[in-house]
Amino acid sequence: MINHQVLLASHVRIFSSSCILSGALNPTAAMSTSGAVVHPSVAEQKHALRSRIKKELRSLPADQRSKEDTEIQNFVLNSPWFKSAKRLCAYISCDALREVDTTRILSEILKNKTPCVLDHSDHHTQLRKKLYVPRVEDKNSNMRMLHISTTEDLIASSMNIFEPSPTDASGNLREDAMLASEPVDIFLLPGVAFDRQGHRLGRGGGYYDVLLKNYKELAKEQKWKQPLLIALAYSLQIIDEKEIPVTDNDVSVDALVSPSGLIPITPASFKDL
Repeated sequence: MINHQVLLASHVRIFSSSCILSGALNPTAAMSTSGAVVHPSVAEQKHALRSRIKKELRSLPADQRSKEDTEIQNFVLNSPWFKSAKRLCAYISCDALREVDTTRILSEILKNKTPCVLDHSDHHTQLRKKLYVPRVEDKNSNMRMLHISTTEDLIASSMNIFEPSPTDASGNLREDAMLASEPVDIFLLPGVAFDRQGHRLGRGGGYYDVLLKNYKELAKEQKWKQPLLIALAYSLQIIDEKEIPVTDNDVSVDALVSPSGLIPITPASFKDL
């Protein structure tokens, strides 16, 4: 019998190949040989910021990181919005990438033991939650969120990275969140850095930005309620406003969950969280 928590804790995140950087760039403007000020590009600024935050994460003491992991997961698991959510997309955390641990969160979803209120009566029942996790399809920022019901649905890729197999044990294609008949309620998102305006700095692959833009457009076309985008962040990952360079391709989040609790950002998060 597979121990779900042990297996989940050992999974390697799908973006590990994109976390290898050639070194930190100077985040400040440089001088050209002619003496003119040369401002770094947005890509260079993002690269430098990633390098800085990742260095700080590597320096975070293990006991402090474990404490923050526990506080963040406790807050999520005890939140009414998590308990009432029926369909969630969530990442499989990678210890090597210093991502906020999601082991207990995923285990709780897969156990399907969260009580939910049905209709407007006082009757409670244990409704099954649906979990979708990421599967990278190529190197062109294409990623899908596929449904799993157990950790045994995960397989190691050619890079020894765990992600859902494209088909289930019966040979049927796994349900893709983009093709599902019902909307996703919540996306639990990773990242390198965030600010209190909702800006998110990822690992540079653009996978989540592409997926989230496509899903938000789908929800609009289907006239579904937009999903809540909630990022999990260690304290040091929440930085000052205007530090994160932003482009039109970057998708902001609705809220953050830090060790100190929920940080609502958008009107939707103030209303629904």
